[in-house]
Amino acid sequence: MNDAEFQRFTEAAAHCQMSNAAFLAYAVDKAARDLTRTAAEIATERQVIDELFAARRHLGRIHGLFNQIAKALNSGADAPHLDTGAKAVRSAARRMEDAADALLAHRDGGAAE
Repeated sequence: MNDAEFQRFTEAAAHCQMSNAAFLAYAVDKAARDLTRTAAEIATERQVIDELFAARRHLGRIHGLFNQIAKALNSGADAPHLDTGAKAVRSAARRMEDAADALLAHRDGGAAE
């Protein structure tokens, strides 16, 4: 636990009018009662970062496909669903940006902007 985490932990215990030990015991017991939820809530930052990088790789592949589509359109081909596909990609990119922003805000101890 780094200094900032310890301070946050100590302040939380004091806010609940508990000793650090009592607060920790309560938190551990609560986390142990629902391991599925606990695992989801405490997914490691590394796992989140790995998922963001995987999403970035997928968006890179999609970028390559859009380049192929542009080449085909320039050659006179028809792409009737291009607008729908482009909107889906933009939406995915925005969600990825939002997730990255939230991760950075969480890492800095603040809220996402």
